[in-house]
Amino acid sequence: MTSSVEQKSTATIAVVDDDQALRESLVWLLESVGLTAQAFHGGEQFLASKHDELGALLLDVRMPGMSGLQVQQQLVDQGATLPVIMMTGHGDVPMAVAALKNGAFDFIEKPFNHQQLIDSVQQALGSAHQQLHAQQQLALLRTRYQSLRPKEQRIVKHVAEGMTSREIAEHMQISGKTVEVYRLRAMKAMHASNLAELVRQAVALELVPTLSAASLRRDPIN
Repeated sequence: MTSSVEQKSTATIAVVDDDQALRESLVWLLESVGLTAQAFHGGEQFLASKHDELGALLLDVRMPGMSGLQVQQQLVDQGATLPVIMMTGHGDVPMAVAALKNGAFDFIEKPFNHQQLIDSVQQALGSAHQQLHAQQQLALLRTRYQSLRPKEQRIVKHVAEGMTSREIAEHMQISGKTVEVYRLRAMKAMHASNLAELVRQAVALELVPTLSAASLRRDPIN
């Protein structure tokens, strides 16, 4: 299995800026610390490229044609999860703050502190890796849940709702022993080591919206 460090080192960082000298400088800086960089002279060129497998995006706020904010909005509309680091001049800080509110990872002021920029890129790559891992874990959890029998699925949901075994048995019109058997099967299939973990999994799968205070006061083990 590829480690997170290896994944970060092989990720490609997109650099989008209309200033050629700055683009070349940033590519050199990123490559000097073992990262791969790909430069684009504008937002339109970047959006027309294949960018769904990039590790992070260094994006200038103010450019001819599409601004950085417009490029970012396009990515948001596409549902992209690419971490975006906005590059701003002193007068563009309010725009960068707007970008942060729209989901940007960070913003860096020009002229750059090289170490600050590298640190921000590394943090963005780490965040992207964690997000990808969480998405993969959720997909695996969904697959496990779908493999359950319908009654096992219902029991998982009722347990997460805070119902006791007796209440589940009455509600589903089955014996308490059957509830226990189905619940144990579900826990084994979901790889849940205890009931608390099974409840957390149900919440992650959005089988229940949230655990209410009333639910937390009840004992699902009885």
